[in-house]
Amino acid sequence: MANYTAEDIRNVVLLGHAGAGKTSLAEAILHKGQVTSRLGSVDDKTSIMDADEEEKHRGHSVDSALAFVQYQGKQVNLIDTPGYPDFFGAAMCALPAAETALITVSASAGIQLNTRKLYQAARERGMAVIIVVNKIDAGTDELAGLVDSIQETFGMECRCANLAGADGKSVIDCITQESGEGAFTDVADAHTNLIETVVESDEELMEQYLGGESIALEKLSKAFGKALIAQSLVPIVFTSARNEVGIDLLMDLIANYAPSPVNGVKLKLISGSGEEAKTEEVAVDPNGSLLGLVCRISSDPKSHIRYTTIRLQRGTIKSDTALQATGGKKGMRAGQVSKLQGDKLESLEQAQAGDLVTLAKLEDLQVRDTVFVGKEPGQIEVPTVPIPMYSLAVEPKSRGDETKISAALAEITDADPTFVVERDRQTNEMVVSGLGELHVRVILSRMHARRGLEIVTKPPKIPYRETITTSSKFVEYTHKKQSGGAGQFARVFIDLEPNEIGAGYEFIDKIFGGSIDQPFRPSVDKGCQAAMGEGVIAGYPVVDVKVTLVDGKTHPVDSKDIAFQIAGREVFRKAFRQCSPTLLEPIVNLEVTVPSEKVGDITGDLAGRRGRVQGQDILPGNMITIKAQVPLAEIQQYSSQLKSVTGGQGSYSMELSHYEHVPPNVTQQIIAKAAKKEEE
Repeated sequence: MANYTAEDIRNVVLLGHAGAGKTSLAEAILHKGQVTSRLGSVDDKTSIMDADEEEKHRGHSVDSALAFVQYQGKQVNLIDTPGYPDFFGAAMCALPAAETALITVSASAGIQLNTRKLYQAARERGMAVIIVVNKIDAGTDELAGLVDSIQETFGMECRCANLAGADGKSVIDCITQESGEGAFTDVADAHTNLIETVVESDEELMEQYLGGESIALEKLSKAFGKALIAQSLVPIVFTSARNEVGIDLLMDLIANYAPSPVNGVKLKLISGSGEEAKTEEVAVDPNGSLLGLVCRISSDPKSHIRYTTIRLQRGTIKSDTALQATGGKKGMRAGQVSKLQGDKLESLEQAQAGDLVTLAKLEDLQVRDTVFVGKEPGQIEVPTVPIPMYSLAVEPKSRGDETKISAALAEITDADPTFVVERDRQTNEMVVSGLGELHVRVILSRMHARRGLEIVTKPPKIPYRETITTSSKFVEYTHKKQSGGAGQFARVFIDLEPNEIGAGYEFIDKIFGGSIDQPFRPSVDKGCQAAMGEGVIAGYPVVDVKVTLVDGKTHPVDSKDIAFQIAGREVFRKAFRQCSPTLLEPIVNLEVTVPSEKVGDITGDLAGRRGRVQGQDILPGNMITIKAQVPLAEIQQYSSQLKSVTGGQGSYSMELSHYEHVPPNVTQQIIAKAAKKEEE
């Protein structure tokens, strides 16, 4: 059993844009806490947090990583998350596992895209937030401007808890010290601003402070923690992780002031559905019925053993604990109980509420699943993850690998809710989707490295649809086939006209008398629908048409079901070509968030993609969200273009809005391309 209580646990997630030094910060904490004998480095590939070969090769995190350190009697659990926007899902899945977020900012690069998004996500969840300005050894000239930018973007509750020395090789504590000279301001001013923000959370201390009384450090410490939990204070801490500058003070801050699972933000349980659904906070209770949330899934690259990390909110887990998961999944035995230290496992006899625990070989679980014992309690609330935007059609390079690839992709989707695999019924392609090109390429690269699976990729087909714009009357087709014995015969006449947009297909039987026997009329319907599924002018499904069967002829011997199906298919194609056919294309609602100085570039680019700008929203931090409607075909690879135009400072989301007619010149290009492919 662990030798600490829930009150002693500090669950901390490191968030921030790529390059801010989150992994280096985690390595410095582990070294200071004597977990490692030497300071791990991303550059020389000795980091225990970036232990995966893909991460070592690329020089940055692509998954979340866990480690822990005991410091001043506290059990500090660290979750390091990737910083590139393509891996935003991993960071969002880690949020419910922690009560405190370290928002890491590079002293030279400043506030970047993911910094804003992740800060907002942590605040919305109700987490305590500490801003770590890292890499002060690169120079201190820009620190004053950076602090101003932080306060302008995130609010005046952001106050310096220490100050960088002028040389960038030391820091000065602003909590306990009242004098000194920092790189860009006096310690006295920083101390005063910090204390005033802290005492605002406590009326009694505020009265003492305004009355000129000195406040005992013990009372101030208690108020500091209270303000941190209430989000009325966001400490700014300056560090140089590579030189281990400011790490001691940061660890002191976490151990002494950061909330535990007992007094920090609580997981919320949603029970019931519809109007009867209710949400309630779940207190950390080691004696309650087991309840937890799956926050991470990984697999060993050699043995392929699957490891599931659970944030335990209630109860305890032992090796013989029988777990269940919501959604009717079968029960499973916990097995060996461990904690992750990078890519190593350290065994526990028992895991307790509030802690992060890792179990092996639980095959049926997915990230964000709720686990429990006993009666199903509902589902733990989880943050919304972005919709995957970047798609590729995939197929195995070697025949016979289809099953292996499907299994490997299914394993990945269990671990990453922002990676989606679908079989497109219209195009019959297997399409994988992620948050960006880097996201998808990393996953496919890892599949090749770990399982030897080679995959051929190409842009997925756009799901166009075919329809008509005019009507045709009394179109005839006769199917006649003689082969010496019983032949095939069917003659049909149809009217074809456009249906209302979105109304789909409609078949009307207007035959009076017995020109076509009743049993053969549904066969004509089947033939028409078969032609619609195959497409007529470019191989895309036909939508929104109305077919009226008006006349025909039956042979007493040669007429049969298949003959009228063939006649129905061919008469539909013949009539369709007479009705001014055209294509419909999917139009998406697109929201692009960029720095304000890039708005002109983006709107101009969207106009060149046949987009229509609908409006703009002004956001904090000099950011603008542009809302537009754009054809899906024009923004299939928009992720790369946006990254190029904005220098990685832009993000976007999109969802299907409706279908519209394709311009005639584009329609002809698509039809010609389809005809050429059919000839080949």
